[in-house]
Amino acid sequence: MTESTKSTNIFSEQLLSDVAALPALPGVYRYFDESDVLLYVGKAKNLKKRVTTYFQKDHGGSRIGHMVSKIARMQTTVVRTEAEALLLENNLIKTLHPKYNILFRDDKSYPYLKITNHEFGRVVYYRGTIDKKHQYFGPYPNTWAVRETITHLQKVFKLRTCEDTVFKNRTRPCLLHQIKRCTAPCVGLISPADYAKDLAQAADFLNGDTNTLLQGLQQEMLAHSDKLEFEQAAEARNKISALTGVLQSQSVEANSSNGAAGEAERDVDVIAVKVHGGRACVNLAMVRGGRHLGDRAYFPAHVSEAADFANVAGTVDGAEDADDDEQAISSEALLVQSFIAQHYDGLAVPQVIICAESIPMGLLEALASQSGHGVRAVQSPREHRRVWLEMAQKNADIALARLLAEEGSQQARTRALVDVLDLNLEEQGRELSSLRIECFDISHMSGEATQASCVVFTDHKMQSSQYRRFKINGITPGDDFAAMRQVLARRYAAKEGTAALLPDVVLVDGGKGQVSMASEVFVGLGLDLSKIVGVEKGEGRKVGLEELVFADGREKITLPPDSAALMLVAQIRDEAHRFAITGMRAARDKVRVSGGKLEEIAGIGAKRRAALLSHFGSVKGITSASVEDIAKVDGISKLLAEEIYRAVR
Repeated sequence: MTESTKSTNIFSEQLLSDVAALPALPGVYRYFDESDVLLYVGKAKNLKKRVTTYFQKDHGGSRIGHMVSKIARMQTTVVRTEAEALLLENNLIKTLHPKYNILFRDDKSYPYLKITNHEFGRVVYYRGTIDKKHQYFGPYPNTWAVRETITHLQKVFKLRTCEDTVFKNRTRPCLLHQIKRCTAPCVGLISPADYAKDLAQAADFLNGDTNTLLQGLQQEMLAHSDKLEFEQAAEARNKISALTGVLQSQSVEANSSNGAAGEAERDVDVIAVKVHGGRACVNLAMVRGGRHLGDRAYFPAHVSEAADFANVAGTVDGAEDADDDEQAISSEALLVQSFIAQHYDGLAVPQVIICAESIPMGLLEALASQSGHGVRAVQSPREHRRVWLEMAQKNADIALARLLAEEGSQQARTRALVDVLDLNLEEQGRELSSLRIECFDISHMSGEATQASCVVFTDHKMQSSQYRRFKINGITPGDDFAAMRQVLARRYAAKEGTAALLPDVVLVDGGKGQVSMASEVFVGLGLDLSKIVGVEKGEGRKVGLEELVFADGREKITLPPDSAALMLVAQIRDEAHRFAITGMRAARDKVRVSGGKLEEIAGIGAKRRAALLSHFGSVKGITSASVEDIAKVDGISKLLAEEIYRAVR
């Protein structure tokens, strides 16, 4: 029996018939297993040639063979061009999350710096939908980069950052004016024309027109000096000095003498990739307005599996004569292509992308079509761009090394806790990563807005998507025992008699009292008491002296402060405490603001309530306002203002 015959035996006649009928056109193919789970999404310049390669060879017991053998059916979509195929492939990967494609976390919430459309525009950190009536600069790689830029703008141009409600109600300059970070337009210490000039200069700085800005400030300083306006000349001189200091503090600055090409390409993204130990890091450095703003690291999933699946074509006899998209591709190149295809969907694309890996022309054409301008790839940069790439590569190395170290440390902590609790996962045929811990905590403010939290630890890390909050009702305010009884009963009542759905460990923040309460609930539900572990404060309630209390009669355990198991328990307990407190505060604030006396007034709906809170800043501000002040709010009549005035007192 030939290799080709052996290969076809594992596939259905319908599947092979569908493969044989494929056209020699560009398109996207999708593979499904017997359970109709999507395995892989791929693109091809020639669907027939590309898809056929998966079924032409017996891959044996290799990982490739295991993956290919799961294919039970396929779907294909024919498109007009390779660029269209790439865009469709990217959209399907992001929405359907195939098992063997490289997946990047869909995080498009990049921060921006916004200058508001106001007579005295405000400089503010912003994250969200772009509104064309304001000015936006960015995106920035992280929050820190935006905050640092705002600080620079305050030092150089002294622009305001306060909320409009604060701005309207100030009667004297704030602390920022006293430390020379704001020109105090709120109290008229700067004219609208002068403030508008400062705003325009700040925009020039953010756009990278620093040479023009410095030359303009120097001319302004000399002009004031010639007119003997020494205070104004000193102000311009101080701006020049502060701006020069900011530019010198920039780690890497673009060479400003690049001519027209440099002016057109001041927005650059630098992409570096590192693969090691089965994990990968793609590091994106962002240059905006010629200024290096920092970088952000991404850690994709399914790297090894995707590389194997994508390179099935490269294992077929005669692949060296195939099209480019059928050639074997390195993990690094595949990562870069996958990142670019997924990352820029819905995001602004810079004019230049610098990367040591080759970027296919079809991908650049797709980006150009999406962005409406040309996109150029630079694989061997020189001068400052080479420095940018080297920095990005170094940061990718550091980020991946840190991730591997953290994962190794976290796995060691999981192993230590499993040993301490004597869970014997191996005897159950389970992986260490399958350990599941649920931890509960109770939080309230003097009995008000009682909330219980449940946080989940599995796969060696906290799983925030599985966290749950429980609103506690029907108990005596401040009764933590009753609150714990209620949350455990609500969490596990539906799982009675189904041990497989229960966690391996149920942590409760507390000692014997809380453990006894949890035991009563578990006994009532017929559940295993050995799962309950209390985290009791040690002597003097000092951190690091916690003790583990068991519900099944075992002696309590006191772990040394440097115990890896104790570190993990403390991490989970602290996360449950944090999650409970944030939930309690949100519930309390909702009761005090949204559920306060304003809602009890006839004629006050959500819009008028929001207008009042926006105008006065808080309920306290409304309480201290006069009838005349309340009536100044849009939508509030004099009669309604009188009702509000009486109700909030």
